[in-house]
Amino acid sequence: MIQAALLPGLAALQPAADAHMPQLNLKHLRYFWTVASQGSIARAADSLHLTPQTISGQLRELEHQIGDKLFAKSGRNLALTDTGRLVFSYADEMFRIGDELQDVLAGRTPGGGLTLHVGVAMVLPKLLTHRVLAPALGMEEPVRLVCVERPLVDLLSDLSVHKLDLVLTDSPLNPALNIRAYNHQLGESASVFLAPRGQAARYRDDFPHSLEGAPFLMPSSGTSLRRALDQWLQGIGVRPRVVAELEDRALMKTFGEAGAGIFTSPEAVEEDVLRKYDVEPIGRTREVVERFYAISAERRIKHPAVSIITEAARRGLFGGHG
Repeated sequence: MIQAALLPGLAALQPAADAHMPQLNLKHLRYFWTVASQGSIARAADSLHLTPQTISGQLRELEHQIGDKLFAKSGRNLALTDTGRLVFSYADEMFRIGDELQDVLAGRTPGGGLTLHVGVAMVLPKLLTHRVLAPALGMEEPVRLVCVERPLVDLLSDLSVHKLDLVLTDSPLNPALNIRAYNHQLGESASVFLAPRGQAARYRDDFPHSLEGAPFLMPSSGTSLRRALDQWLQGIGVRPRVVAELEDRALMKTFGEAGAGIFTSPEAVEEDVLRKYDVEPIGRTREVVERFYAISAERRIKHPAVSIITEAARRGLFGGHG
C-alpha cells in the first residue's frame, strides 16, 4: 500500500525505543487506528469485516512491538493511554496523507473530486474542443478541468512525464517521436466551407469551382487539414487565393466573419459555428475529412473523466458524421 512509504515518519513515536526495534507493521497500525476511531473492537471488527479475536490479537502484537499499552479499560469501552494517543496522532495523519496521495494518483483533487489535465493542440477548433470536454463537467463527481494550449510536441513531452492526463489533437502520435503513449481515435468529420452572410451566395453556386481565385483562409502548413485541403484542391484543379495562414481556428473564424475569406469547419460543429458567427455554408465535401484523437500515456484508459469524454465523443459528437 502507498501508506507503507510513510512508515519511517513513525520513528518518533518512541524516542527511548531500542535502535534495532523492527519497523512497525502497517496492517497492525491500521487495525489500531480503526479501533481508536470507532471506539471499540466490536465496531472496528464490523468495519474491517474481521472477527474481534483477530483484531485483539493484532493489537497485542502491536503493543508488544511498541513496548507499551495502547488502550486502557474505561467501563465497557476502551480509552487511549498516553502512548496510544501519541501513536494515534501519527497514524491519523499518516493515513490521511496516504489517502490524499491515492486520490492524487487517481486524478482526484484531495477533498475536491477529480482533476483532469488536458493539453489541446492549437490547430483544434475551439468549439469542437469544448464539445469534446463538456461531458466531463457534467459528471456526478465534481471535476476540475485544467487545459493548456501549446505546440503538439510540447504537449506530448508533458504527457510523457504525466503532467497531462491526455492530449487532444488532429493527428495520431508519430512513432518517430519515441514517446510511450497511445492513440484513441475520437471520430472524424467531413468539412463544410463557410463565408460571411453577405458573400456566401456568390460562392454557393458552382461550388467547389467557385473557389477559383476566391479569398481563402488556410490552416497552417504541416497540419493534417492543410495537407488534405491542398490535395483536394489540386485534385479538382481549383486554386483559391490564400490571404492568410492561421494556426488558431478561432482566429480563423473571426477573420472569416469579418469578410477576410472563406474558411472550413468540421461538419460535427457546424450548427455551433453558425450560431456563434455571422456566416453561412457555401458547400461541403467528404473528400476533406478531419480526424480527432485523444492521446494518453496509458493503453487502457483509467481516468474516469477521460473515459466519459472519449465515449461521449464517439457515440454523440461524431456519431453521425464522417
